[in-house]
Amino acid sequence: MFIRRRAVIAGLTGAVSSLLVHAPAAWAEAIDLGPEQPGRLHAPRNEAAIALIPKGFTFARPGTLSIGNAPTVPPLSTFATDAKTVIGNEPDIIFLLGESLGLKPEIVPTAWADWPLGLQSGRFDAVISNVTVTEERKEKFDFSTYRQDQLGFYVARDSAIASIKEPKDVAGLRIIVSSGTNQEKVLLEWNRRNVAAGLKPVEFQYYQDEALKKLAIASGRADATLGPNASAAYSAAVDGLTKLAGIVNGGWPLTAEIAVTTRKGSGIADAFTAAVNGLIASGIYARQLARWNLQAEAIQVSRTNPPGLPRT
Repeated sequence: MFIRRRAVIAGLTGAVSSLLVHAPAAWAEAIDLGPEQPGRLHAPRNEAAIALIPKGFTFARPGTLSIGNAPTVPPLSTFATDAKTVIGNEPDIIFLLGESLGLKPEIVPTAWADWPLGLQSGRFDAVISNVTVTEERKEKFDFSTYRQDQLGFYVARDSAIASIKEPKDVAGLRIIVSSGTNQEKVLLEWNRRNVAAGLKPVEFQYYQDEALKKLAIASGRADATLGPNASAAYSAAVDGLTKLAGIVNGGWPLTAEIAVTTRKGSGIADAFTAAVNGLIASGIYARQLARWNLQAEAIQVSRTNPPGLPRT
């Protein structure tokens, strides 16, 4: 496998370089990674949501909505060009919810592994950091949904593959997926069903490096990738080498959702839920997702503590 990967790189570097030179620049220019974020949307006070904040709720800092967030990769959350300001879809959501609730929004950068303790200890009031609702987490935390947990099938921008919506659509395709992930689990099940139905099996391809994945797609050695939609959508917007062919929920066949996470029984989850629903109703929510090319992950309504993914 190592030799095969090296052969791919040697044979395709020139082709991919050409594609990169001719990739559409409009999307890349539209994505602002600066710390000022002049394109960030704003929200009016939502009095109905504010009224749902429990009278006895103790904020980490009075008058401030402190939200824990683990900056990882764009478009969800990352550091701006000044290497200290946190920007992205999730910081935008934090600002919108703070404004909706009549509070000054504050982002508290934290390592992913540390958010549960930080939330339970009162270091911050909530967490907005791509946290999926699960039944196990619901034992300790409350949730207010704001985005779908989506996986995306992406193909070369000039691919003849128009749509991947169901298991039969992947029959016989060469698909790049990461080992030991939810997306691999979904693809393995789709493949099992196809083989049982007499359809051609999927050719699974595994690469440790993102550059290798792009090389394989650009050269035609792979037909599609399956992975987290948010980062793939951002990559497609920046380099223009790929396009979205289909979406599948990360909890397939169940529905997985991403949510604002709060302390269990603190009572503030309903206020967050109402605030998100206010943003949805006003259209600000849809515009905010579009700003980061995440329209495919929109929810129709925010829910407090919906069914989560079961224990595995």
